[in-house]
Amino acid sequence: MEKPPTIKDVASLAKVHAATASRALNPQTRGKVSTRTANRVLEAAKTLGYAPNSAARMLRTKTSSVAGVIIPDLRNPVFPPIVRGIEDGLHEAGYMALLGNTDGDEERERELLLAMRGRQTDGFILATGRRTDPAPTVPTVLVNRRSDAGDVPSVTNDNNAGIFSAVELLASLGHTRIGHAAGPQGLSTGWERYRAFVDAMDSHGLAVEPGRVTFATAFTEEAGYRAAMALQGDVTAIIAGNDLIALGCYSALAERGLCCPDDVSVVGFNDMPFADRQRPGLTTVRIPHYEMGLEAARLLLERIANPTTPAKRVILPVELVRRGSVAPPR
Repeated sequence: MEKPPTIKDVASLAKVHAATASRALNPQTRGKVSTRTANRVLEAAKTLGYAPNSAARMLRTKTSSVAGVIIPDLRNPVFPPIVRGIEDGLHEAGYMALLGNTDGDEERERELLLAMRGRQTDGFILATGRRTDPAPTVPTVLVNRRSDAGDVPSVTNDNNAGIFSAVELLASLGHTRIGHAAGPQGLSTGWERYRAFVDAMDSHGLAVEPGRVTFATAFTEEAGYRAAMALQGDVTAIIAGNDLIALGCYSALAERGLCCPDDVSVVGFNDMPFADRQRPGLTTVRIPHYEMGLEAARLLLERIANPTTPAKRVILPVELVRRGSVAPPR
């Protein structure tokens, strides 16, 4: 059986010292060699089919080049493109993503964190962060969520701008009785979008009646249905906390014998895959799913390299996408 290539074989082909080849192949030390040399070593490794011994590297560097990625709901179509961005961002630096799903269960999340820590993961990207969560003791980045304290790096979208654009669109069409089926208030996405709704309505001189705001218990279609059923019956438009809640609004309107958008307009948030395939096509706020994942991976790699640097908060731009679910009120 042919012996697998070694680091010395790579160094010989690249015409560098073995220590230089080792530094070039390690994402955390690659910056210590010139770009030209690093590229030559990487090309040599690719030519030979060299694969580093991860177990040996863990013993030598006390790192695993594995990051834990924990999401709340794999069924939510918004997360797969975010995870893809994370995986691509980590892969470029020689890291792998270890994925876990919690189904919104805090106990399950604790179990996953402990299990992944036991596998010597170098850090975490969490899409499960809650507003009041304490700062973790290992390198961690929050994606699509943030904490109130702001002491954990995070990548989110511009919730304020998204909700303001939704209210502005509906107001321009003539809607004044606008309802909000908000997301859970323990999560920054739900809370920020609710606060933005209140501020946007006020800026347009529109009243926020208590019966026109309800709070979903989760970012799911079922919870959205219940929240929409609890809304005051005089609303002519609903802004939902996310797209799944918006789909729940569709179901609630149909059960009440109402038609979207002829009777009630609906606006979502996230522009999840296939939002345009709904009937009617869902007007929604588009967020940069894949780019959020890429940016979260970049922030985590920075955090791993420099754990004591101040936490960065990255806010990515959004875009309102108008489809068939909105129309002027009757």
